[in-house]
Amino acid sequence: MSADTVSPPDAARPGPLWAFMYHSVAEITGPADDPYQVTVTPGRLERQLRWLRRRGLTGVSMDELLRARAAGRGARLVGLTFDDGYADFVEHAVPLLRRHGCTATLFVLPGRLGGTNEWDPLGPRKPLLTEDGIRAAADAGMEIGSHGLLHTDLTTADNEHLAQDTAHSRALLRAMTGREVAGYCYPYGTVDARAVAAVRAAGYGYACAISPGPLTGVLALPRIHVGEGDTGARLLLKQLLHRRRREPVPETAYAEYAAYVAERGTAAPDTAAPDTAAPDTAVPS
Repeated sequence: MSADTVSPPDAARPGPLWAFMYHSVAEITGPADDPYQVTVTPGRLERQLRWLRRRGLTGVSMDELLRARAAGRGARLVGLTFDDGYADFVEHAVPLLRRHGCTATLFVLPGRLGGTNEWDPLGPRKPLLTEDGIRAAADAGMEIGSHGLLHTDLTTADNEHLAQDTAHSRALLRAMTGREVAGYCYPYGTVDARAVAAVRAAGYGYACAISPGPLTGVLALPRIHVGEGDTGARLLLKQLLHRRRREPVPETAYAEYAAYVAERGTAAPDTAAPDTAAPDTAVPS
């Protein structure tokens, strides 16, 4: 069975939670441009979004996905996340997301506004969003979450840095956007029980990791890394492997997020309207 003919999940049975993890969206001229394989070209991202829509799926922010799951819906929704807050998100990703009727969560670093990815020792320096760029992403209907202040591994941080990276980064983003900041993303995807406790204490409703194992829950959600080489067939394979290799998100996680939203009285964010009436249904090669 080919990747483009797989039936969408049964809307009555939501099944596993799918969340794709992206980073930078930019042109790549060779391996030296992307030593960590965190960049997808605009053309590849568009083909991946078309693949989702061909299967009857829609990419949404993590907040929207978790709200839908809490209401017993969301079988045809896939979470789209973009880590690090690269400046190319507004230039390249936002127009494509809007064109295909999708939203996403952008995890940013308020301690590195207008800076670069200095935590990556290899590869080219990539510019990060400024405060104005973050607001532009929010105004385009994207959810803004925290990736910490400086991209610090929380599992190696002392108590002071834990508080700064979680609570202070959230406060800065709330002041910057004028909106609730419900989501946190663990830098490097690394997480332990101490980091989860700090994120909870800082007032977040959910947090994203990569493969959190027994910590899997609303504050340690697993995700699927997506790169330039991921065609439709590879994305399908990654979904199948994700189901086998990672702990399932417990149903109690969605009820926990619903309680978080109800406690704070947060309204669902406005979503971006698509720029076209219907997406192209071509399948990525």
